[in-house]
Amino acid sequence: MTGLLTRLSQRLHRCYAVRSNVRVGPDVHIGLGSVLWAPRQLTVDGNVHIGKGCTIQVDGSIGTGVLIANRVGIVGRTDHALRQVGSLICDADWVGHHPERLSKPVRIEDDVWIGFGAVVLSGITVGRGAVVAAGAVVTGDVQPYEIVAGNPARPVGRRFTDGEIAAHERLISRQRDRASIRSTPSAKRLLISSTE
Repeated sequence: MTGLLTRLSQRLHRCYAVRSNVRVGPDVHIGLGSVLWAPRQLTVDGNVHIGKGCTIQVDGSIGTGVLIANRVGIVGRTDHALRQVGSLICDADWVGHHPERLSKPVRIEDDVWIGFGAVVLSGITVGRGAVVAAGAVVTGDVQPYEIVAGNPARPVGRRFTDGEIAAHERLISRQRDRASIRSTPSAKRLLISSTE
């Protein structure tokens, strides 16, 4: 009975968390209180962990193997037309009504870690293997395997040396190859028949 209630609770939470225009891949964990929404389209690839209390409200993509800590915001930089003369800010054009004009996609590539409380503004790319430090405010592109921190976020180091990046890429490529082989129907039949 407890397992059934847990699964039901998780399913209800996902219905609450994943809003309009969002496609979520397999093995995606979404922490309690997190919300994902997009004006046009947001794609979250597989094997992604999104912590508690996150707000992800942008067009764009989140790659495979991404780790997003608690209380992270990935939000639009132009969600409200703040320079609209003659309108109160609360009445100004909003990205949900004018996505073609106000939405700028974000791209978070594979194997990225975004630390607790960081804010990533739309219209940028966080490169493969990069790390965004806790509390950072990312207003520009982050290069692959770069570590950024601060407000605005600036490079403070690299995750790996060039040699370590090459080895890391080789090893995760092998892991992906093995995983894709195990997920093919013929491989599943072989696994089942070998265990009978």
